[in-house]
Amino acid sequence: MFVQQLEPVADSLALSALVAALPLATVLVLLGAVRMKAHLAGLIGLAVAVLVGLFVFGMPLGQTLSAGAQGVLFGLFPIMWIVVNALWVYRMTLRTRHFDVLRRSFGRLSDDPRVQALVIAFCFGALLEALAGFGAPVAICSVMLVALGFDPVKAAVVSLVANTAPVAFGAMGTPVVTLAQVTGLPLDTVASVVGRQTPLLALVVPLVLVGLVDGRRGLRETWVPALVCGVAFAAAQFVAANYVSAQLADIGAALAGAAALVALPSARRPAAEPVRTAVLTGVRSEDLDRDDPRRDVLRAYAPYGLIVAIFSLAQIPPVKDLLARATRVFDWPFLAVADAQGKPVGANVFSLPLLATGGTLVLLAGVCTAVLLGVRAGDALREWAATVHELRYAILTVTSVLALAYVMNLSGQAATIGHSVAAAGAGLAFLSPILGWFGVAVSGSDTSANALFGALQVTAAQQSGLSPELLAAANSSGGVLGKMISPQNLTIACAAVGLAGREGDLLRKVLPWSAGLLLVMCLVVVGQSTAALGWMLP
Repeated sequence: MFVQQLEPVADSLALSALVAALPLATVLVLLGAVRMKAHLAGLIGLAVAVLVGLFVFGMPLGQTLSAGAQGVLFGLFPIMWIVVNALWVYRMTLRTRHFDVLRRSFGRLSDDPRVQALVIAFCFGALLEALAGFGAPVAICSVMLVALGFDPVKAAVVSLVANTAPVAFGAMGTPVVTLAQVTGLPLDTVASVVGRQTPLLALVVPLVLVGLVDGRRGLRETWVPALVCGVAFAAAQFVAANYVSAQLADIGAALAGAAALVALPSARRPAAEPVRTAVLTGVRSEDLDRDDPRRDVLRAYAPYGLIVAIFSLAQIPPVKDLLARATRVFDWPFLAVADAQGKPVGANVFSLPLLATGGTLVLLAGVCTAVLLGVRAGDALREWAATVHELRYAILTVTSVLALAYVMNLSGQAATIGHSVAAAGAGLAFLSPILGWFGVAVSGSDTSANALFGALQVTAAQQSGLSPELLAAANSSGGVLGKMISPQNLTIACAAVGLAGREGDLLRKVLPWSAGLLLVMCLVVVGQSTAALGWMLP
């Protein structure tokens, strides 16, 4: 049994924390200053974590390698298993041109560019975030807005700012699933607290979007559709995260927000010509005026309906119990770790949910989608293989970062940093979202930031007397606001709309919104840590 040490360097917590922070500092410097590729930075950071674990914290080589291997497996299954299958569904709609049908359908919902920004960037972007994440919403929504006639810069900025509220539950709940795994907290509890923070962003972001599109006039004339959309989105995300399933939170929220806009007469009212002329300075795609058969429109929406239906069925208690029977729980080989108090850690036992996991359910939805859209089995398999190839660097990044996180957590490095950070006391509640924001701003992924800082937040919370669930959730909720300024997302947005090399211009436009909304989230978390807003927590 390896027992973690909190003060292995000169019996000093401060010095030990500085050394323990070397793997994190390595990754952040390589990403932020050196601008190294994320997967290379992750691998180098992992190597540093292994060396610190071996030679400073005294973790045996076999246990160190075993800890990293567990992180790799968790990164592959269930994390990237979800992402690959979700993106596979999207690629099949692209292959069969049903995605174009969907784009034209959105264009016909309203010709008001301010409402189009809400439907496409906020609602459909949230649906894409739910299914794929990892930059797909920004790329796809930017292209769709440009096709509707938006100026490329405005389309990119709108898509970046819109990609906030759904991020914590993106890729079928991958960030919160990761957060629960690395912290040892129950998934339902973590999702519930996040579901009481990010919906507050959903109330604000639609108003910001119409302001970005058309300034004060946009707010004055379309604040009602923006508010209705935000309220519907927030309510659905709250209900799903707290009472249904974290995996369905963004899907339900996206559909609820879009349905609210469709049902609102003022949202479907034609825009005044001066508004269109002033707002739309790009070239409108010619194929938008093409009529699609009702059958094709229904088939274009069907994949998303299938995912909702399958995930909903999986939440029915008898079905849920049946799927859970395939879960395998076993002692992780070559790993026997106890915390500083001598209690065995949860990672000594590993749970492998073969069927009761989002990736398997999305795979089933993908098979049904292939049948429904008429994709041959061979073509569907080739698309799946192409999806894996497309995500190869993302897979390497996620597995290396999670291996790093597991080595740091199990060797005691994260616990040492957490005990040191706890010195901030009550101020930790304000700093907690900032740490998540910084992690996502550098890595471009809420999943990676949760893997890096989740356990640290929990340890610090326990030492300072704050709620571990609150600070863990704050890491993810603050992190979502760093995504719009991450180099990865800025590069994706520029590439999508033909603005290569102008990442700096986009950064200057979105940074004030990122910082402003982060301040709001910090104040919310501080309030939730006290009696002022403590009633919001479960």
